[in-house]
Amino acid sequence: MNMSTIDKSRRKALAQLGGSAAALTLISLGIRTASASEKLTIGAVYVGSRDDYGYNQSHAEAVAEMKKLPYIRVVEEERVPETIAVQKSMQAMIEQDDAKLIFATSFGYFDPYVLKLGAQYPKIRFAHCGGLWTPKDPKNTGSFFGYIDECEYLSGVVAAHVSKSKKLGFIAAKPIPQVLRNINSFTLGAQSVDPSFTTHVIFTGDWSMPVKEAESANSLIDQGCDVITCHVDSPKVIIETAEKRGVYCTGYHVDQSSLAPKGYLTGAEWVWATPYKMLVDAAYEGKPMLNFLRGGLKEGFVKMSPYGKAVPEKAKETADAIKAKMLGGSYVIFKGPLKDNNGKTVIPEGVSLGQRDVALEGMNYLVAGVVGQI
Repeated sequence: MNMSTIDKSRRKALAQLGGSAAALTLISLGIRTASASEKLTIGAVYVGSRDDYGYNQSHAEAVAEMKKLPYIRVVEEERVPETIAVQKSMQAMIEQDDAKLIFATSFGYFDPYVLKLGAQYPKIRFAHCGGLWTPKDPKNTGSFFGYIDECEYLSGVVAAHVSKSKKLGFIAAKPIPQVLRNINSFTLGAQSVDPSFTTHVIFTGDWSMPVKEAESANSLIDQGCDVITCHVDSPKVIIETAEKRGVYCTGYHVDQSSLAPKGYLTGAEWVWATPYKMLVDAAYEGKPMLNFLRGGLKEGFVKMSPYGKAVPEKAKETADAIKAKMLGGSYVIFKGPLKDNNGKTVIPEGVSLGQRDVALEGMNYLVAGVVGQI
């Protein structure tokens, strides 16, 4: 919503109120007085399918919640690659659909595409998921993300209670900081139950590679991993493969329990509707752009999937106790002394990195106990 429209709405409200003190108060406080018929158009761009049982679906579910808001109009486009194509898609939403806020949901959309358009369209807001916004970037751009590694840690705790081999499998797309943080958190969660646990990692190379994901799942199971998890766009094939092979699994992005009724233990889920609503309301009300927005379990940005039938009571009790501390803000996942899987100290003794520590957003290592290389 541009300022001229807001000013017109305010003038209209002032006329209706006959120039009363109440109207002057409205203007002085900057309270928005748009008519009920006036809507803010937001755009959402997805790298994959909106019904992928995974990352893109988690965003589409949040957008669906935004559609329920009477003052919001939505335009969406799915299967947009992390290339110049996304720049063209976002530009079309601005030029053709009059979008004033764009949700760019995939990691590779940020640099250079969001940053370039942010500079080109200073009055349009761009909210990117997962990027690391810095003050040198356009002020009308920003990043939002959730501390889902808290849920991954809890998933690791649960996995350790059911695993017999003490070998866990993790299928990951790319070794970017968010993925490494999840692998490490999952591993540390398992090791909090038993330090001898290992996590065997396979990187597929891209966000959606169903054939390679199935092959990787089978390979890890053949190596003796009896709990499988992942960080790819759509866990569907991996979850189904684990169930077919008779091993346990934990999910990611959304609840995949329907795909593995026997082996699904729990999972790490996004609640994107929380940051979406904050960003949408800020835009609609003419408030400053939220450039760096983060939250975890405590803030309602993420949640755990319900426990599956195979989860023992001891696992539930242990995980729930840790979750309570996380909700209270007293549980630290990354603290020293901590070494990577090459023997190098990455967090010295006596040092604790809280969830909001920006150093964690640049994570470039795998912790000791992870079998695999970046």
